[in-house]
Amino acid sequence: MTRLKMFLIPLLLTTVILGQLFAQPDPDFDQYFIDATMRVDYSHMGDDAHTEFISLGKIYQQGIWAGSTTQLIDRFNQGRYYVKIYDANSGRLIFSRGFDSMFGEYQTTTPALNGVKHTYQESALIPYPRSPVIFAIEARDRRNQLHEIFNQEIDPGDVNIIKDPLSKDVKTYQVVHNGDPHVKVDVVMVAEGYTAKEEKKVRRDLQKFKEVFFSQEPYASHAKDFNLYGVFRPSDQSGVDEPTHGTFVNTAVDASFNSLGSPRYILTEDNQDLRDIAAHVPYDAIYIMINHARYGGGGIYNLYCTFTTDNQWYKYLFLHEFGHSFGGLADEYYSSSTSYNDFYPLGIEPTEKNITALVPDTLKWADLATPGIQIPTPWHKAEYDSLDESYQKVRQDLNEQIARLKRNNAPESQVQALEARAEDLSRENAEAMDNFLETSPYAGKVGAFEGAGYSSEGLYRPMIDCIMFSKGDKPFCKVCEQAIIEVISHYTK
Repeated sequence: MTRLKMFLIPLLLTTVILGQLFAQPDPDFDQYFIDATMRVDYSHMGDDAHTEFISLGKIYQQGIWAGSTTQLIDRFNQGRYYVKIYDANSGRLIFSRGFDSMFGEYQTTTPALNGVKHTYQESALIPYPRSPVIFAIEARDRRNQLHEIFNQEIDPGDVNIIKDPLSKDVKTYQVVHNGDPHVKVDVVMVAEGYTAKEEKKVRRDLQKFKEVFFSQEPYASHAKDFNLYGVFRPSDQSGVDEPTHGTFVNTAVDASFNSLGSPRYILTEDNQDLRDIAAHVPYDAIYIMINHARYGGGGIYNLYCTFTTDNQWYKYLFLHEFGHSFGGLADEYYSSSTSYNDFYPLGIEPTEKNITALVPDTLKWADLATPGIQIPTPWHKAEYDSLDESYQKVRQDLNEQIARLKRNNAPESQVQALEARAEDLSRENAEAMDNFLETSPYAGKVGAFEGAGYSSEGLYRPMIDCIMFSKGDKPFCKVCEQAIIEVISHYTK
C-alpha cells in the first residue's frame, strides 16, 4: 500500500537514546510534526510470549492532533508495549507511548499457552510527521525489559495514505468543553448497543456519567482539564453479545461479554469501526458506553475501557475501568476469577504504580506511606479471605444457573428471579466487606497490604481498600489518585 521499508536502528544509537531519554528535552513539535493525526492500523498475532508478529496495515490522516504538543515522550515506563517514532534521517526518538493490548492479555490465557494462535487488529495514534519516520513497537519480556519486535519506515507523503472524509452516520455531542484539545484531556464516549430509537437514552446516559466522572477525585479537582465528547452510530439491536447466555446482537462496535473467556469481561475486537467512530472528535482516551443492565466492563491501558450503564454498580464500573485504561492502574483484587495465567510473574516488580512485589526491597510509594507503618502491613487477611471465598462460590454458581436458563430459553420470570437474587447477594456482600475493611485499624493508612493483581501472595496494594480493590461508592487510594494526577498533567502541559 505505502512505500515502507525495514530499518534497523544501530545498537549503539539505541543504547545512546535509551541512556539519554530522561535527560533530553522533548522534541520541538513544529519541527517534526503538523497538527494532524496519523492513525497506523496493524495486525498483532501469535500465541504465547514466544510467538508474536506485527504486520502493518492501512495508514490514515484524520483530524487534528488531540495530544500535548510539548509532552511527546512517554516517561511513565508503563504498559506491556511501547510505540516509538524515530526521525528517519537522524534516528532521534520524537514520540513514544506505552500501552497494553488485547493480544498482550491473550498471551496469558490457556489457549495461547497451548499454542492456539490469534490475530487482533490494533491502532497507534501519533502526531502526523513532516518527514519519513521509523514506526517501531517494543514488547516487554517476562522480566519487564523492553525489546523491539517490529520497525518499518513510513513516508507521510505517500499518496496511498487514506484521507477519506468521515462517514455521516455518526452523531457527536459536546458534553463538556474547556478549551484547546492540545492542553486538555480529551475523552470520547462511544455509545454501543443503542438503536436509533434510543438516542434520547444516549443523551441521558452521557449526562449521567459526566456527573459521575466529576464527582470523584482527582477528576473533580481537575474538571477544567477535561473535554468530554459523545459519539453515536445507531446499532441495529440493543445491548451486546452474551455468548454464555446464547445471545448475539448486531451493534456498532460488536462488543461482547465473555471476552478472553471471562464471563463479565466486555471488550471488542472490531478495532476498525471503533476507531472510525471515535475519529469524529479529537480524543486521548476512549470509553465504550454499553447499553446493558448486566454487570460487566473492562479496561486496557491506553486502549479503551468499557462499562455497562444500568447495573447497580454503574458508578464503580465507570470509574474503576477508566482507572485501568487512563491511569494505567492494576486491579488490586485477587479473589475474583480471571482467565489469566501468571499475569504478573513471581518476583518481578510490576510496572503499574499501585501494586508492588517489593522488588527491590523498597516501597515504590514510600513518599506516601504512613510514618512508622510496618512493611508488609498486617491486615487480618485470613479472615477477609474466609468471608469472601464463600460469596465467590455462590456468585459463580448463580451466574452459571442464569446462563444455563437463558441458553435453554427458560421462562423469563424464572431468570429474573435468579438475577434479582444475584444482585441482592452482590450488594449484601459488598456492604459486609466494606464494614470489615472500614473497621480495620489500618483503614486510611498507606502501607503494603498483601493480596493484589490476581495474586493472594507475593503482590501488595497501597491501602486496605480502594475503588481498584473492591466494588462500591468509594475513592481511589492515595497512590492511585497521585498516579492519575500525573497522567492528567502529561496531557495538559
